[in-house]
Amino acid sequence: MIKKMIFGNSIERMPDFAYKVMSFFFRIRERYGSPSKKLLNFNIEKGKAVVDYGCGPGLYIKKASELAGKDGILYAVDIHELAINDIKKRIKKEKIDNVIPILAKGHSVTIETGSIDIIYALDMFHMIKNTDSFLKELNRILKTSGLLYLEDGHQKREKARMKVNQSGFFKIDNEDKNFLKCSPLNNKKKVP
Repeated sequence: MIKKMIFGNSIERMPDFAYKVMSFFFRIRERYGSPSKKLLNFNIEKGKAVVDYGCGPGLYIKKASELAGKDGILYAVDIHELAINDIKKRIKKEKIDNVIPILAKGHSVTIETGSIDIIYALDMFHMIKNTDSFLKELNRILKTSGLLYLEDGHQKREKARMKVNQSGFFKIDNEDKNFLKCSPLNNKKKVP
């Protein structure tokens, strides 16, 4: 119960100390593993507009930035101010010039409607309370030909699949053991 209250399933924005603990473990994972290999499954190509939604401390931004290339753009989006500060530090330290950090307000982001080719949301979907509102915003910013790669996070696949299907904003095109690959639907269901 306490773990869920601190690290997800019961909150959308984790407390600062929980974010710092998570970031510490992500840095270890980054140092001793290759977590950015996941991105190779997402068809990120040069010149594409990409969103890393729930970017946290930026585990994937360097690789995503490289895949999008100098003519592409990567929006690093998070609801947590500490995450955006971490992204800004990474941009400066690693001299990345095609990444724009964005602090989400609720689920709303300051990204132009229909401008994004690919969104990936890794290890965070389980924390979203109002999934319809969240998926509506992702649908808004995606091009009609865009793709959403959604990791289940710390929830069962059946639950993640149900949330996507019930939202009315995406259809699931494909599944593998880690991700749902989704296309945006044009029917704009109203969400309170």
